[in-house]
Amino acid sequence: MLIIHGIVLAKSIPAKKYGIKTGESLFSARQKCPSLVIVPPNYKLFMQCSDAMVDIFKEYFPLVERYSVDECFLDYTNMSNHFGSPISFAHHLKDKIQKKLGFTVNIGISNNKLLAKMASDFEKPNKIHTLFPNEIQEKMWPLPVSDLFMVGRATNAKLIKLGIYTIGELANSDPKLLYTHFKSHGYLIHAYANGIATSIVKPCSPEAKGIGNSTTISFDVTDSRTAKLILLSLTETVCMRLRDSDMIAKMVSVSIKSHDFISLSHQMQLAESTDITNDIYKAICILFDEAWNKEPIRHLGVRISSLSSKINTQLSLFDFDKHEKYTALDESIDKIRLRYGNTSIIRASFLHSGLRPLNGGMPEENYPIMSSLL
Repeated sequence: MLIIHGIVLAKSIPAKKYGIKTGESLFSARQKCPSLVIVPPNYKLFMQCSDAMVDIFKEYFPLVERYSVDECFLDYTNMSNHFGSPISFAHHLKDKIQKKLGFTVNIGISNNKLLAKMASDFEKPNKIHTLFPNEIQEKMWPLPVSDLFMVGRATNAKLIKLGIYTIGELANSDPKLLYTHFKSHGYLIHAYANGIATSIVKPCSPEAKGIGNSTTISFDVTDSRTAKLILLSLTETVCMRLRDSDMIAKMVSVSIKSHDFISLSHQMQLAESTDITNDIYKAICILFDEAWNKEPIRHLGVRISSLSSKINTQLSLFDFDKHEKYTALDESIDKIRLRYGNTSIIRASFLHSGLRPLNGGMPEENYPIMSSLL
């Protein structure tokens, strides 16, 4: 089946050679490469791979900063006495990850986090690169300014208008000129272009501020019932993750993106913090009705925030019976899905709808190598 809707969430190295970019529509990507292979996302497996990789890091490093789902900073200070040079150990680490987990990684090495990150984005895949201060002029300055960390599309466009095309030209530009056009951000990117950064590796990542899930739809949604079914499928997975973390949420939000990329969002605070799917979904529907402008929809998202621990939560005396009933129901459904699969029990409203009852990833059989290893 030819997919003409949706967006590119991540691109492979061969796809990059065709000029395919993250965030562009699948229709546009297929025009650039008609034989493009589109692989559906699997957030659950992605997180399993990420967690397994971090576990390997923690076998060696006392300081591991989880920067994103697929990036970490590791502090090698005083580690040479134990594991040898950082370059030789990087090869050992890279090979161990590939052998044990079945995927490859790029590793960047430097004396600060900025340069290490820049180095990790050099030639891929399965490579190790260094970018020390004495290598900046040779390795980093010739790169297009868009490759510099913290230079997004809007900043890149403004820099090009100023005649600044490479990182080297940015590094040697007048900081006062940059401040005139970018305010304090101009000073930041000027420092980064010169390899100057002082952030240290932080041993602990901050607690999650929220849990979200979204999906790009393969057709234009023009009716409220279909949209709310998709929102229900998103709410199901979000609430399962919320309960799995033993947290409850007080803030709920909905995001909508139309077929012409106009974004809308609404949020509301619940009367009481909860992890009950039905309660959160009711709020989601209210927000959707308030936010939707009747334009065809191509992307929907659900997010919960203002999280707190579920332990020792004070329940309302008047809602106690209802709370116990729905809590028991949700817990039973979660256990069944955990044991027999996410589609082992679904809501009747999804029967014959053609919609997935839970959104947020594809079954593990789409990724047999990594699934079997994990």
